[in-house]
Amino acid sequence: MGYTVSQVAEKTGLSAHTLRFYDKQGLLPFVGRNEAGNRDFKESDLEWLAVIACLKNSGMPVKKIREYIDWGMEGDTTLNERLAVFETHKKFVAEKMAELEEYMKKIDYKIWYYKTAIEFGSTEIHSQNNCVWSEEE
Repeated sequence: MGYTVSQVAEKTGLSAHTLRFYDKQGLLPFVGRNEAGNRDFKESDLEWLAVIACLKNSGMPVKKIREYIDWGMEGDTTLNERLAVFETHKKFVAEKMAELEEYMKKIDYKIWYYKTAIEFGSTEIHSQNNCVWSEEE
């Protein structure tokens, strides 16, 4: 016995709307249909969904995910292509993480800036101490 869209949504945390979107985008060719024509998810389909969600949430475009899924459906003849997808995506994610680290440094600085200004009662303390970033940033 398989799972319905609502059961899969509950098990995975993906909304039914997201699952239907994935299906319309061609990301769920592995999902069968029952006699009534409704999607009938198997346990192994949940593993595919976890990978799709990982790739989507980490910034991979739907078109590229669909290409990966298509290669997966083709079987072992596409192992090299699928590996390349993950190697390329790992580099992309690493670059995004480095970018976010830079944003975090700026955010940490601004937290310090405002805490210090609050303690002093004014942002004037920073202009007196020649801060690296100006208030306008």
